[in-house]
Amino acid sequence: MDTRGSGYKSILDLVNVERSFEGFQAVKSVNLRIKQNEFFTIVGPSGSGKTTMLKMLAGMDQPTRGDIVLNGQSINSLAADQRPTCMVFQFLALFPHMTVGQNIEFPMKMRGESPEQRQETAHRLMAMVRLPEDYYGKSVMKCSGGERQRVAIARAFAYDPEILLFDEPLSAIDAKLRKTLQKELKELHRQSGKTFIYITHSLEEAMFMSDRIGVMCRGELVQVGTPEDIYMRPRNRFVAEFMGDTNIFDVRALPGGGWESKALPGVSLTLVPKDKELEGFVMVRPERMQVVLPDGPMPDNVIDCQVQDKFEMGARDQYELVFQHHPISLELPHGSLSEVTIGSTLRLGWNAADAVFVTE
Repeated sequence: MDTRGSGYKSILDLVNVERSFEGFQAVKSVNLRIKQNEFFTIVGPSGSGKTTMLKMLAGMDQPTRGDIVLNGQSINSLAADQRPTCMVFQFLALFPHMTVGQNIEFPMKMRGESPEQRQETAHRLMAMVRLPEDYYGKSVMKCSGGERQRVAIARAFAYDPEILLFDEPLSAIDAKLRKTLQKELKELHRQSGKTFIYITHSLEEAMFMSDRIGVMCRGELVQVGTPEDIYMRPRNRFVAEFMGDTNIFDVRALPGGGWESKALPGVSLTLVPKDKELEGFVMVRPERMQVVLPDGPMPDNVIDCQVQDKFEMGARDQYELVFQHHPISLELPHGSLSEVTIGSTLRLGWNAADAVFVTE
């Protein structure tokens, strides 16, 4: 799949990149163009090829076929320490016997910078990642998980790379702190003007931080787009279901017009499919489903469902319902349906414009 596009300055191009291991193809013919100063996130299930991709970009592995092109030049043969990239690992890889300042200064020491220059830059980077100035001499092993994460990010910036690579850096941090660091990383990206390439298992994290997202499945890059594109306009059923809760109905076109679904027997559907396939699937996100009121507007498609369960999720309520054994999800602002009880019948609907037609 070619997702390189055109019309903007790229810093990194992957051209027909593949990686095989003893007959197993971990990455399959990936074509991708990453913009300069972009926050690009790669998501996908375990074993989809995300980490293999990142290792090839970092120089820790090489493609079996294809080219990785940086600023117009192939870097396939460049060793990791010769590339203008730096990796922030999931487990950080800090030096446990060093202080915060010594960890951050390590890249500068390797370049032969003076102690005065190193210390000045370290303090500047500590301020950038919101580490107190008096942490400079603190043992990194006496820092909290969030503080060590900040040290690792500051050390990555000390390499002064063109591209920062992140391998699930926030996965081992508690939820509240992770939210804080997501905001800080997004702000760091904006302030620094660097290109970020980020891997995460958290779809919420990807949606919140990214300029664009690439979705991988079984070694293939199956879709690239903005967070809104990926979530609301998935290319196929896998992307639709992977990127969040959704209602999926199998559909086929009727000879005389209209559509029907085995999942919704007896219901004549009104759809606006995006292509000419006669069979496929229709996706409707739970937040796009509507409760049909007697005196309210009538959506294009209507079904009567039985309420099975309700989950309060802070500002949102999620309802699980069924239509003749087919599960249906509904999401509403908290408190919107205070009178609804488990086992009651609820009339739901959706407009054709809120549904997306996808293939397998």
